[in-house]
Amino acid sequence: MPEGDTIFLAARTLHRVLAGRIVTRFESAYPALSRIDEDHPITGRRIESVTARGKHLLIAFSGDLVLHTHMRMNGSWHLYRPGDRWKRPAGDMRVLIATESAVAVGFNVPIAELLSGRDVTHHRQLQALGPDLLDPAFDRQEAVLRLRASGREPIADALLNQRVVAGIGNVYKSEILFLARIDPLTPVADLDEAALDRIIDIALTQLRVNIAPRERTMAPARGRRTTGSLHPSKGLWVYGRGGQPCRKCGTPIASRQTGTDARLTYWCPRCQQPTP
Repeated sequence: MPEGDTIFLAARTLHRVLAGRIVTRFESAYPALSRIDEDHPITGRRIESVTARGKHLLIAFSGDLVLHTHMRMNGSWHLYRPGDRWKRPAGDMRVLIATESAVAVGFNVPIAELLSGRDVTHHRQLQALGPDLLDPAFDRQEAVLRLRASGREPIADALLNQRVVAGIGNVYKSEILFLARIDPLTPVADLDEAALDRIIDIALTQLRVNIAPRERTMAPARGRRTTGSLHPSKGLWVYGRGGQPCRKCGTPIASRQTGTDARLTYWCPRCQQPTP
């Protein structure tokens, strides 16, 4: 599933390949985008930049037009050379942007909209985002304040709230809390400042070390890794390992659905004992 590191890497790769190039072809499976393209053609515009904001990706074109996409659970961007065979079915294409030297295809992208710069500035979801962990100007103090404002909400759910801090998804949520030795069901209000600082430190480290360059895919090389191991089956501490022994103490990993979206959370009951 796309998390902050995946979107950051996708934006960086797309920017490197597309920025400064002229659009030679634009297609979309979404009628709303196609209608805008008919009235204000995207073909012929210059791609000015590709940037990430948390899990949102923004492609800016000349003439004050921005393509905003969000991947949700299954969306992804792929890059191809003209004429290359796609790795996904053509029926999964939702947005296509081509230049003379590259073709960017958004597969199964559930949210795609064309905005003006003013629209971006006033976009409700974009403006509500918390501090972005992969932004060089990340505001740690604001992130801690927003976490603290979560009150009695379990820390696992607070970390998934993009209005609190942007970039953490379900995998990192469980891994960060394991490394911080914090029970995921602990209310934020029960955590002291040192614990919140530790969570932020670990989140920053894990997202940043998992950004690795690659050629064609928009995800960290070899998948996300939090254990430091390069072994294919030992990359994560707890996520997806329900019932298996903890890599630290051998206790069976627990899991349960949490939050309004009933997302699975994984933890070690011994290494992550509840706060007294």
